[in-house]
Amino acid sequence: MDQHPLWYLNLVANPEVDVQMGSEVRPMRAHTAKDAERADYWPKLVKLNPDYGAYQERTERKIPVVVLAPR
Repeated sequence: MDQHPLWYLNLVANPEVDVQMGSEVRPMRAHTAKDAERADYWPKLVKLNPDYGAYQERTERKIPVVVLAPR
């Protein structure tokens, strides 16, 4: 897709999120990785899931990497 998905746009507009891990819910804040941060994460993500790399090849947009940090 040439446009960001709605879930991403929602995170940009509302970065305060709750993440459930098992039965535990943790408050987090989402941010889009800056270029240097993305350069570090992107190859690791593609190694874990090669479909991300294939997806990036099918679109002109840079697929954002969302980072979660505890609030």
